Amino acid sequence: MQLKILVWLSLVFSPSLMALPALSVVEVEQGIYVHFGQHQFPNKTNHGAIANIGFIIGEQCVAVIDTGGNPEQGYALKKAIEKITDTPVCYVINTHVHPDHIYGNIAFKQPNVKFIGHKNLARAMATRSHYYIDKAAEQLDVHLLAKDIIAPTKEVKRQLMIDLGNRKLMLTAHPTAHTDNDLSVLDKKTNSVWLSDLLFVKHIPVLDGSLKGWLKVLNQLEQHDYKTVIPGHGAVVRDWPKSMQPEKQYLERLLIEIRAMLAKGQFIEQAIEQVGYSEKSKWLLFDKYHKRNVTSAFAELEWED
Repeated sequence: MQLKILVWLSLVFSPSLMALPALSVVEVEQGIYVHFGQHQFPNKTNHGAIANIGFIIGEQCVAVIDTGGNPEQGYALKKAIEKITDTPVCYVINTHVHPDHIYGNIAFKQPNVKFIGHKNLARAMATRSHYYIDKAAEQLDVHLLAKDIIAPTKEVKRQLMIDLGNRKLMLTAHPTAHTDNDLSVLDKKTNSVWLSDLLFVKHIPVLDGSLKGWLKVLNQLEQHDYKTVIPGHGAVVRDWPKSMQPEKQYLERLLIEIRAMLAKGQFIEQAIEQVGYSEKSKWLLFDKYHKRNVTSAFAELEWED
């Protein structure tokens, strides 16, 4: 039976972040805790705190999986961990470069904490850090410094096994999909996988990598029999791979319709207004992200062999 634990914290936030709610976490499998983000566009009200983040507790170590959309959320997550366990945090695992998953890293920066990410993550952080810092205040009312963008101290080239103490996690660096730096975390003990933004539930998928690559990764993941799957946005699912079919169908719809338009010699402006709109009723935040997805997918497919 799923055990739900709500941890309500009294935190002192900086004036710009006073509106952040107290953090809640849910134990979705034994020793695996998730804070569920809301299906919202990042803005100055939610301060970018919209993603699923959390942690896994072993006998000797805690591994944090993503740290949140602003430093204060990272500190709130740290307090939630301390409320539940005395086991020290040894690892912070960033699943990819997007701000809602990495801006809380500074809360866990300690000499004994290793930051782990995809082999491409450090480069992606370096490439985007100036833009992220410049735009955080304007778009999120979050004031960042260069020290807040913490790159991995340990990179995953293909796979890496870490042991939290009678609890082994298999970290997999995927080929370009949602981004070019997606990392998943498989908890061997419970056969639970943290897919982060490789899987969106109800929230429209957001393409920042490769449409064809994402579909290829999903086809590979579809072959596994996971007990519990934790998405980057949306509820935990326990009927894998059924639960990933809506996302796969959306991405396939983009692929099929854009290829058909290219075959007719049509242009990106037409694709933006025509492709994929049969999917609109199935997804939250469709109007915020769909045209971006079509734009990215069109640019990719326009040059395929």
